[in-house]
Amino acid sequence: MVKIRLRRMGAKKNPYYRIVVADSLSPRDGRCIEEIGAYDPLAEPVVLKVNAERAQYWIKNGAQPTDTVKALLKKAGAV
Repeated sequence: MVKIRLRRMGAKKNPYYRIVVADSLSPRDGRCIEEIGAYDPLAEPVVLKVNAERAQYWIKNGAQPTDTVKALLKKAGAV
């Protein structure tokens, strides 16, 4: 099954996330199929970039977003 989820980047205590499409069996920071966005919760204001067209494409083709990513996609207006 394909999931849309967050991949943690950045340094210790300074997280930065990429929104990726990955196989559900691959590790959190492992191989991904495609990167469709980025999320920086510590920036002021919060930085959220999403390729809405690609997100909708993957959801139409059966990819399941995690709860956190689903909320971020709604906030970005991608879903």
